[in-house]
Amino acid sequence: MNFTNENHSTITILTEADLRACVSMDLDALQAVEEGFVRLARGQATVPPAMGIDVPEHNGEIHVKSAYVNGFDSFAVKIASGFYGNPEKGLPTGSGMMVLLNATTGFPQALLLDNGFLTELRTGLAGAIAAKYLARDKLDTVGVVGAGMQGRYQVQALRLVRDFEQLMVFDTHPGSVKGYIADMSTELGKDVTAANDVAELVSAADLVVTATPSRTPYLSAEWLHPGLHVTAMGSDGPDKRELHPEVMARADKVICDRKSQCALLGELHHALEAGFISEDAAFDLGEIAAGAAPGRTEKNEITVCDLTGVGVQDTAIALLAYERAVEKGLGTKIEA
Repeated sequence: MNFTNENHSTITILTEADLRACVSMDLDALQAVEEGFVRLARGQATVPPAMGIDVPEHNGEIHVKSAYVNGFDSFAVKIASGFYGNPEKGLPTGSGMMVLLNATTGFPQALLLDNGFLTELRTGLAGAIAAKYLARDKLDTVGVVGAGMQGRYQVQALRLVRDFEQLMVFDTHPGSVKGYIADMSTELGKDVTAANDVAELVSAADLVVTATPSRTPYLSAEWLHPGLHVTAMGSDGPDKRELHPEVMARADKVICDRKSQCALLGELHHALEAGFISEDAAFDLGEIAAGAAPGRTEKNEITVCDLTGVGVQDTAIALLAYERAVEKGLGTKIEA
């Protein structure tokens, strides 16, 4: 993806509406994000450490992530927030924006005011990439813990790579579960039911997604069963955790979006700290997508993927959105 910016003082501003008109949960977006992981695994990307800012007085957090991919003329710097008291104020939990920078000059090229949409999209797509290589080919029941936006995006993305018969959801907020069932049953045209607890959900599912900001682990190793795949995407900070550390010890394969980052921020961090696994036992998702490491090889394998969110995903989805916006003539240009 190569773009030129003849006037370095010109910046294109793209609103959420512009961006939603350019990118969606489709195979092109899936391919773009997967290619980002592959390039990362091949050493063709520069990814700085993720920065996290906690705002404890308001139950909030802000993440800053970025990546330069070799050969691309532009790259993204993403700012994403999660303020968990927002729903009580009638506001979405998450928000954010991305800045696209010219890789040749360093000048800002575009401001993507996505309100967190691109982050939600690329995170869901990462879950689909994990399922593509790690989940069983035939799924009956998919289970989702967390009836928020990622609980929806993960399922929407999953449909790009796997079909399934029914969906089960658990959340500690009954109202959220009710809304989730209404929305997803209509969207999917499938049976969507509520689980009484996480144990029931895991027992019934062939694939489980955990999508919560929990700081207390709730998914136990004793519930795992042959053939199960688990994608845990809620732990993107050192104090967050959804899986008991024994889960990774029980798994036949442990995959990370980026092992070095998961060792600091993800479920892998807690498993390493507890001594249940060695870092050498885990692989990067990009290694599997690139064919350098095996995905699922046996029907009864138990697989776990730890997603913390990597900057290559942000650059990949931002560039795809910008490329399509240019083609459509969308956005407002301003002189900086």
